Amino acid sequence: MAPIALEVQNQVNEKVLVKTWKRPEVTKENLDWAELPKIDLSKFDTPGGKQELAKSLYKAVTEVGFWSVVNTGIDDESVLRQFSIGNTIFQESLEEKRTFPCNFAEGEYFGYRENSRWIGDTGVKENIEMLNIPKPIKLFENVGRHRVVKENWNEIAKFHRELWDKVLRKLFVLIAIILELPEDYLADAHEYEDESDDHLRYMIYNVRSQEDWDKAQAYSKGGHTDFGSLTLLFSQHVAGLQIRTPEGDWKYVKPVDGGITCNAADTLSFLTNGFIKSTVHRVVTPPKDQIDIPRLGLLYFSRPGASTPMRTVPSPLLDRLGLIPEEHKDLSRPVPNGTEYVRARVKDVHHKTVLDKREGTSFEFRGLKVQNHYA
Repeated sequence: MAPIALEVQNQVNEKVLVKTWKRPEVTKENLDWAELPKIDLSKFDTPGGKQELAKSLYKAVTEVGFWSVVNTGIDDESVLRQFSIGNTIFQESLEEKRTFPCNFAEGEYFGYRENSRWIGDTGVKENIEMLNIPKPIKLFENVGRHRVVKENWNEIAKFHRELWDKVLRKLFVLIAIILELPEDYLADAHEYEDESDDHLRYMIYNVRSQEDWDKAQAYSKGGHTDFGSLTLLFSQHVAGLQIRTPEGDWKYVKPVDGGITCNAADTLSFLTNGFIKSTVHRVVTPPKDQIDIPRLGLLYFSRPGASTPMRTVPSPLLDRLGLIPEEHKDLSRPVPNGTEYVRARVKDVHHKTVLDKREGTSFEFRGLKVQNHYA
């Protein structure tokens, strides 16, 4: 009997195989693509490079809210490896995925979110699953990890940190230059080692029929803004992401070969009193030649934390534009911090079993107000 017991033990301890995931073919449909600025981060450390890039980024953050970055120093092999890990996670049993669910009752977003929420009275559920991974810092070392995450933790943690060092920190420096602040001002406000709800996200839009897509979108157009400061989105080739342009049109966001799509979000807009735009975006039915392909996603969300007050930053530019309210110049006046706001918003949006229409409504939290668009 001993050999049989040994065999069972080996099976239990065997690692989950991470199968290589490849991007599908791009759509052949003629879609209305948005023209987004492209920021070449290879110029960041060259003489005058940061100032040149800040000028290029100015229009993107103040008008469009979306842009792309290229030459980040993050190789595509690492990106595809993370897509492969995410795809492996979603192939796990529902029992395993439910091991560490998001605690939406407390506004916490770390863990797994299943596609269990109904879309109004349509009889159709959302088709989204996601797993959110916190920063690999001491504060979060006791956050539960699914087995595929545990088995690949070193790779995930390295990738997580590199996104901050090679992309996000540099973008915060460029935005600080635009605002005429000390270069590290916004990077310090989003310091990686500090408490915040930053997370790497594996996400999947599962395949559903055209009929179900039609029912879902007849009820909810899905437009929304992101909760934090900056979002990174890696190219996966299945079309569906659209942004609402300043003119009010919906245009598709094209995958960026070797690059990352970025967008500004609500808390960065709060910190600049609306100067930086948090753009409304949505995911719609894939083109007909991609509708039978799961839309796998890899994203990173940067959020200000418990040490960052949600008041307009002391930017000379914003001051000249009259965008710093007098009450925000009084640093003794209490305001919510980044973590408090984000968790209140997460709880409001996600702690429910049915997605409701919110067109024309807004979310308010201790003086902070954001328009609801997911309707």
